[in-house]
Amino acid sequence: MLSKRVIPCLDVRNGRLTKGIKFEGNVDIGDPVESARRYYEEGADEIVFYDITASHEARGIFLDVVEKVASQIFIPFSVGGGINTVDDMRDVLVAGAEKVSVNSGAVKNPDIISEGAARFGSQCVVLGMDVKRVPVTEDIPSGYEIVIHGGRKYMGMDAIEWAKTGEALGAGEICLNSIDADGVKNGYDLELTRLVAEAVTIPVIASGGAGNPQHMVEAVTEGKATAALIASIVHYGEYTIPEIKKYMSEHGVQTRMVW
Repeated sequence: MLSKRVIPCLDVRNGRLTKGIKFEGNVDIGDPVESARRYYEEGADEIVFYDITASHEARGIFLDVVEKVASQIFIPFSVGGGINTVDDMRDVLVAGAEKVSVNSGAVKNPDIISEGAARFGSQCVVLGMDVKRVPVTEDIPSGYEIVIHGGRKYMGMDAIEWAKTGEALGAGEICLNSIDADGVKNGYDLELTRLVAEAVTIPVIASGGAGNPQHMVEAVTEGKATAALIASIVHYGEYTIPEIKKYMSEHGVQTRMVW
């Protein structure tokens, strides 16, 4: 059995670590480089880095911050935000990332997924999905809609169908973020996570809603995710990564305990 991964997420705005609730009210909470180093030393399995305003501001990602983080950690590093071309993907990989997360750019130009997979390998291409629960319609039969530009633009696309499309185009992994649960700390959207995990064969990272280690256990059992993304509970010092992994292990979830 493969170990379930615990992945801290660094949301970065203007080069600083930030956190909000439901994609709003973001506040500055520190240095992303220092945080990444600490999480690596504590035993994080991977680090995810998002430049959260790059797409909305129609600019490229802050590569200097990516380079600084990459120099401090020696675990897989996934980077997203403002990735619109294969050249953007290359720049992020050259800066030190192992994976590139495409989100808004892939919705607007799905070919970036297949082009990136062909050039760098599917293992480098993560499909980031920001999803909002909406009324069920003919266009959104699952009741979950894709939203881009940091939660600002609704696309009229069903999230489950987009996940299937992303896998077919060559994405090697999905990072699935519930906007409704983001930063609320009441638990992941297990229905959404399970629907996507059952619809695809590639790994699915649950994101949005972790308030305690039990929520992470639920994400990888009931939600069928292969990994759980965390932010607030470690950024604010409520739990350490060793504490989270110990709890998960004690509750029947295999995690990497040696580092």
